[in-house]
Amino acid sequence: MAEKRDIRALSREELRAFFEAAGERVFRGNQVYEWLWKKGAHSFEEMTNLSLDLRQTLEAHFTINHIAVDQMQRSQDGTIKNAVRLHDGLVVESVLIPVQSRTTACVSSQVGCSLNCTFCATARLKRMRNLNADEIYDQVVVIDRQSRLYFGRPLSNIVFMGMGEPLMNYPNVVKAIEMITSEEGLGMSPRRITVSTSGVPKMIRRLADENLRCNLAVSLHSAVPETRTAIMPFNAKMPLEELREAIAYWYQTTKSRVTYEYVVWEGINDQAEDIRALLEFSKAAPCKVNLIEYNPIDDGGFRQASEGAIQAYVRALEGAGITVTVRRSRGKDIDAACGQLANKSADPGV
Repeated sequence: MAEKRDIRALSREELRAFFEAAGERVFRGNQVYEWLWKKGAHSFEEMTNLSLDLRQTLEAHFTINHIAVDQMQRSQDGTIKNAVRLHDGLVVESVLIPVQSRTTACVSSQVGCSLNCTFCATARLKRMRNLNADEIYDQVVVIDRQSRLYFGRPLSNIVFMGMGEPLMNYPNVVKAIEMITSEEGLGMSPRRITVSTSGVPKMIRRLADENLRCNLAVSLHSAVPETRTAIMPFNAKMPLEELREAIAYWYQTTKSRVTYEYVVWEGINDQAEDIRALLEFSKAAPCKVNLIEYNPIDDGGFRQASEGAIQAYVRALEGAGITVTVRRSRGKDIDAACGQLANKSADPGV
């Protein structure tokens, strides 16, 4: 017997065509599509407006590769981290971040990561595979339900800042965003979605042309070429000048300013020359800067810069008319903060 297909890999039109070929009314395809995406069905048995025969037909041909939350941890500050097991047994992590006015889902796009940032726990994991669009979508559905259950309000924002480099899984990330924002899916505003990249110039340009109307964040961390290459070695192949040009193209095309995510480390990027380089790089396009608290990943190779060094950045950026925010991390006690996602809850060897 032929291997069952993942039914969520089919478009609405392909589902309609399946039913037509089976001698059924084509609108059944619309019904199944709604069950899969808008209603989040995990089994064909849930599709109660289909006859038993039709559900058995679907069961014979297709599978629904839904995710499952293996473990949920709650931080003292309310942050929730999920260890999410995929249909093939691999595990990724996603995070719900609550603040007073909103809840944000931090979702993963790869098992492991394609890049090699030396300060990030996820980068130490071998990249096993890209997530499918439905696996990304399912993380959002789970966190939306958790937000409603634990905080009494729907999910308000989504950031692609979990495990993996989203622009190295471009087709699936784009499809997931399209379904999240579609009325056939979750109907969220694209303005509430941020794609965070370590800086893949070619794909930033492609994302700009896509006209998804989502936000762009770039994990910059240094605008000094040698420093950035030392902490983010892939920078040697995707240099800062190309990134700068891609960011300028992003703004020209979308008219949406970029956010720079920037950690200040002691002895690495905490000097006046580092600040000057960031100010110069920021001229590429209108931007804002998030100065992020560093979250250690056990080996002590990186240390948070002094408060004086961080305030020197704040004064210089504000003096140049650039919006700057100092972000204090949440969920550190459960390794859910930025840069800490590393599948510690996964089975050994996974």
